[in-house]
Amino acid sequence: MLNGMLQIILYIASGIIAGYFIRVAIAKKNLKSSESIAKKIISDAQLFAEARKKEADNITKEEMRKKRQEFEAQTKIRRQELSGLERRLLQKEENLDKRMEIVERKEKDIVRKENDINSKSKIVELELSKLNQQKDEQKKILERIARMTSEDAKRVLMRMLEEDARKESAVLVKKLEQDARDNAATKAKEIIATAIQHYSNTYVQEITVSNVVLPNDEMKGRIIGREGRNIRTFEQAAGVDLIIDDTPDVITISSFDGIRREIAKVALARLIADGRIHPSRIEEVVHQVKKEIEDSIKIAGEDAALELGITNLHPEILKNLGKLKYRTSYGQSQLQHTMEVANIAGYLAAELEADVYFCKRAGLLHDLGKAVDKDVEGTHHQLSADIAKKYGESPKMLNAILAHHEGIVQPESVEAFILKAADAISAARPGARMETLEHYLKRIERLEKVANSFIGVSKSYAVQAGREIRILVEPDEIDDASASQLARDISKKIEAELEYPGQIKVTVIRETRYQELAK
Repeated sequence: MLNGMLQIILYIASGIIAGYFIRVAIAKKNLKSSESIAKKIISDAQLFAEARKKEADNITKEEMRKKRQEFEAQTKIRRQELSGLERRLLQKEENLDKRMEIVERKEKDIVRKENDINSKSKIVELELSKLNQQKDEQKKILERIARMTSEDAKRVLMRMLEEDARKESAVLVKKLEQDARDNAATKAKEIIATAIQHYSNTYVQEITVSNVVLPNDEMKGRIIGREGRNIRTFEQAAGVDLIIDDTPDVITISSFDGIRREIAKVALARLIADGRIHPSRIEEVVHQVKKEIEDSIKIAGEDAALELGITNLHPEILKNLGKLKYRTSYGQSQLQHTMEVANIAGYLAAELEADVYFCKRAGLLHDLGKAVDKDVEGTHHQLSADIAKKYGESPKMLNAILAHHEGIVQPESVEAFILKAADAISAARPGARMETLEHYLKRIERLEKVANSFIGVSKSYAVQAGREIRILVEPDEIDDASASQLARDISKKIEAELEYPGQIKVTVIRETRYQELAK
């Protein structure tokens, strides 16, 4: 057993020893191999380093050669530039030398000329001194001969020249004044004639009645109605007087107010065509026609402004212009008169080289107050100016409107004089106006104004050519007893304030209506 163990131990020890020697032998072999490898690596590295060094040397030499060539090329270019700059500097120096020579020559010329001028100035001063001496000597000789000083001689000469100039100017002024007087009338006639020839308009004399043709005489009875109810309702609603006489197939509408007369004419024609004629239908148609006439009034004002080329007018001004279509002045259509004045004023302004547009606008506005003078106190020119001022017209326009009648204000512009002349030309044309008709219409207007001045009166209508005044009162304010007293008060005031032929019948109408709807 022990021997076996020893043998094992010996085997193991011998194996270990053998392994050690084998390992040492292998290590030596590996060391020799590593040394050869290291030497080979070192040799390769030395060869690579030498190759890189040669390559680097070659690259450095090439770069140095290129840089040397670039430097030499740049140096050559710079030398060429410096050479050119040197040549230019030399050229400039030569030019400066030449200029300096020229300047020096000019300076010498200037000095020489200054010397000449100084010498000539001395000669001139000497000559002037001699002339002054001679002048003084001549003056003294003349003073001794004339026995008058130079100042006295000047005064005498100035007086003589002044008197001659005054005489000549007086003669000239007199001649100019005479020429102006001789030519003014002729020139004015030429301008007016030219303006009238440019504008011609046919007037139809306005009257206070309108005729409505009936299909037959039986229609007269239907218009009158039972116990006259229809005709009374129509006259009260329209504010006119219906005249039904023996004239066949004709009814005459009488009213001094053109708007009322037109409303009545259209309403009556519509009732006749419709065939339904009774009080409620009459009131309905009259009310409808009133609205239509109001619209037509606005259109008439717009058309008038458009025809004259007048813009930027307030709608209320256009409405009042349209009302002038149904107004007359001495029988002359007021809207036609207004447009005629505007056109004539425009032509006169063109002839006199004034403001044509302003004159035409002033002509259109100058009688605007006649559209409201029945409802508002005041003269028509003052009312026209008030309306124009209210709606933004200029002070110059207001002066022209106020000055178109004599004695109100003085015209402050050429255009104001032109408007005044144009209004006079239009009014003075033969046949344009009818004086007696205007007096009649004014009497009718005053009659209605007296009635409307009382409290409780809603409307009043002068009918029967001013021989009757019909007054509608508010039933809530005037009772039956007060209505009788009101009629007496109005008649007394008419007697006290108005002048009229014959008698005037005063009729106060108080009407109470009750309406209910059946559902």
